Formats: sequence, C-alpha cells, structure tokens
Amino acid sequence: MADLLQTLSEITGPGGVLTGTDVTSRAAGIWMSESIEAQTMVRPKTTAEVSAVLAACHETGQPVVAHGGLTGLVGSALTERGDVILSLERMNRIEGVDRVNRTMTVQAGTVLQAVQECADEHGLMYPLDLGGRGSCTIGGNISTNAGGNRVIRYGMTRDMVLGLEAVLADGTVVSSMNEMIKNNAGYDLKQLFIGTEGSLGVVTRAVLRLREKPRSQETLFVAVDEFDKLPELLKLMDARLGGALSAFEVLWNNFYRLVSTPPAKQRPPLAQDSPYYVLIEAMGGDDQTDKARAEAALEDAYEAGLVTDAVIAQSEAQRLELWAMRDDVEQINRFPPIFIYDVSLPIPRMEAYVEDVNRGLAETFGTYRNFAFGHLGDGNLHFGISAGSDNSAKKGVDRAVYAPLAGIGGSVSAEHGVGLDKKAWLSVSRTADEVALMRTLKRALDPRGILNPGKIFDAAEGAREDVDVAAG
Repeated sequence: MADLLQTLSEITGPGGVLTGTDVTSRAAGIWMSESIEAQTMVRPKTTAEVSAVLAACHETGQPVVAHGGLTGLVGSALTERGDVILSLERMNRIEGVDRVNRTMTVQAGTVLQAVQECADEHGLMYPLDLGGRGSCTIGGNISTNAGGNRVIRYGMTRDMVLGLEAVLADGTVVSSMNEMIKNNAGYDLKQLFIGTEGSLGVVTRAVLRLREKPRSQETLFVAVDEFDKLPELLKLMDARLGGALSAFEVLWNNFYRLVSTPPAKQRPPLAQDSPYYVLIEAMGGDDQTDKARAEAALEDAYEAGLVTDAVIAQSEAQRLELWAMRDDVEQINRFPPIFIYDVSLPIPRMEAYVEDVNRGLAETFGTYRNFAFGHLGDGNLHFGISAGSDNSAKKGVDRAVYAPLAGIGGSVSAEHGVGLDKKAWLSVSRTADEVALMRTLKRALDPRGILNPGKIFDAAEGAREDVDVAAG
C-alpha cells in the first residue's frame, strides 16, 4: 500500500491523496452519523488522472469506491478499511453551455444545483430535481440514474444524458461525449455507466440535455378522499394541462400532518383530515393562458368529485412553501429507528400494496409508523418506517416492504439504486438470467473486480445474495 500511495500522490499532486483522520473524520453520507471506514482518499482533477489512478489500482488489485455527494440511501458508497476512495470533488467545473443545441458539458463532481442555476442563467433548464440538489453531484446522479420530482414529464437521468466520458477499471478512457439527441450508430455505450453505481466504470464528464426555461409554473395542492380517485385525478390533470404536467406528488395523511405541524416549519395549507393530498405542478410557456388552464383543470376535478379542497400558489414564495413541505423528509428522523424505502409498482396496485406493508409491519412489530409519500404519477412510492427499538429491526421491515412486490410486478428500487441495502432482495425485481448477464458485463469490464466490489450483487457465479421471498 505504501508504494501504491506514493504512485497515487505522484499522479494527483499536492492535496491529491488524503489518509487517516483526514478521511475517517468525514461522514459516510449526508444522512448518516457513521464515519468513513476507508483510510485513503484520492482526489484527481482530470480524466487523465482518474485513468492513471485506476490503472495503478487495477495493477495491484486494489478495491476502489467512487464518491460523489454522498446523498445516496442504499449504501452504494460505503467503504471498508482497505478500500481506496476515488473522490470526484475536485472535478467540479462546468465546461460550457451551448444555447442552440441546448446542452451543457460538465465534470462529474459538479453539484446538481450549480447545473440548475447555470442553465437558468442561460434561459434554459436542466429538468432533474430532487431534495438533495444542493449536495448531490452529476456523476452520482448518473451512476444511480436518479429520478426525482419531474420524471413524469422529463424522465430519469438517463433521458437527460446525451453523452459521457468514463474510465474503466484498467484505466481505459471511453469518451462518448455525444452532443446529439439522435445518434443510432451502434451500441449506446453510455448506458453501461448510467444506473450501474460505479461498478462498471467511473463517470468523469457528461453532456447534459437542457430544455427551454418554462415561463410559467402553476402549482396546486389538493385534498382527495379516496385512493381510487388519485389515478383518475392524474389522468384528468395530464389531459387538461395540455402536456405541461411535470409533478404529481402524493402525501398520505400521516406524512402531511408530520410536515405541516410544529416543530416542522411549514403550516397546513389545507385541513389535515383528508386521507390523501396531492402536489400538482405544470410548467408551461405562457403565464396567463397556463394559469387559466390550471384553474379550469381544477374546476373540472371539483365537478368530477375528485378533490374535496384545494389551493393554488399565487406567488413564487407560496410555490416554494408547498414544495418545502413535500421536501421536508427529515421530519421523519424524529422517530428513530427510521428505515427509508423507495419502491415502484403499477399504480392500480398501490392501495392494496400499502395495506399489505402495514399489515406485515403490524404482525411483526405491533406498534409502528409508516410515513408514505412519493411520485405517484410515475409509480414511485417512498416509505419512512419507524419500527422496533434499534437497527436490528431492519430485516423484518425489509420483509414487510419487499416481499409483497414479488407478486405484483414491482421493483425494490425505483430511483435510489441497489447498493448494499437492497442487494439481498434483487431477485424480487430481476430474474436469474438478468443477474447472470449483469455478472457477465461486470467480468468483461472489471475482470479483477476492483470497482465498488460487493455492491448490487456478488460478482461470483452461484453466489447467493438473494433471499427466499416467501420465507423472508
């Protein structure tokens, strides 16, 4: 290791390698109290340096875990003592904006909010948006195929990446910095690195697709008295808003109460007695006509009996207040131990699925709290579950959440990835043949298994990382 550290220091220059408490004093994630386990962090400044670092680690078989903003929730960036962390924090430059092609070229360590603000300054928009926008990085977004609040209109991260540059485990640089929306010439190699959690290569640069900046944002918050009315409301709003619907966020009653009652900062814009609340947003091109269209759509929803009460934001401040309530997920940390979940499933199955989850929690723990909310418009639910007396309860909570997905075509991960936390339940969402193909790709691109080892699945054929769904 001493020889390797010397080599890495020569590659990255002054400040490029941190060791000991300079590494372990850092938190393992922004939502975590635990410290980093790894003793070594390498901080390259260029793709060439990343390439040289990985080549040196590949030669010695040294495990490497890439770090971005550490906002992940599935343990994909967790390290062991002997790992080397490859931090992209010094590769944080926005290289350029093309207003005509509507693209932005960035380094992987660039923070999402910086990208959003830069696009805004050019009269454009980068549509990806999530609660961790001030900390998460583009490289991390790409490696997890992040979703967020606007998937219903703009898609996941993979729909916003035109090209990228990545470094393979042996230091080979794959530069596919495509700037075109259409490029059907052979394999779309960037897909190998989107959503694969740094296990096949390390993303260093990307070409992002931008959109024209909306000229209006109409934001509604409505109360709904029956679950069956939620998908009907979704369909009505999508049809009446003329393709402008960009968010359809549902809050179950207990989550709404949690984020609109002291000590939470926001106050309830509607009475707290409805079982469901929906935050609806439409992004359009004309403030006057879009406002009238949103009001007419809401009137249609009233006449159809789909909503019982509603407010429409009358200012940017009011719009931000509604979103602040939706984003105030940290309130659930008042009830430790808290276990966070991110699943997806067909919308018609959601009501029965939530009931199944709650039934399983009651049978296992008796007393529990399940704060439910999420991007219902794209089939994504989040749970913040408080159960048991300590973290040993996680296995039972996992079983209650994941086991019911097996029979309804659901996924254990809608947008956060697999990492370590969901690795044992991968078989709920992926067949044995799919996992076998994943292992084939892993062996081909990372034959020595140095990149983020042990995450998503065990690399060895026949390794048993899955669980018996029936038995849990």
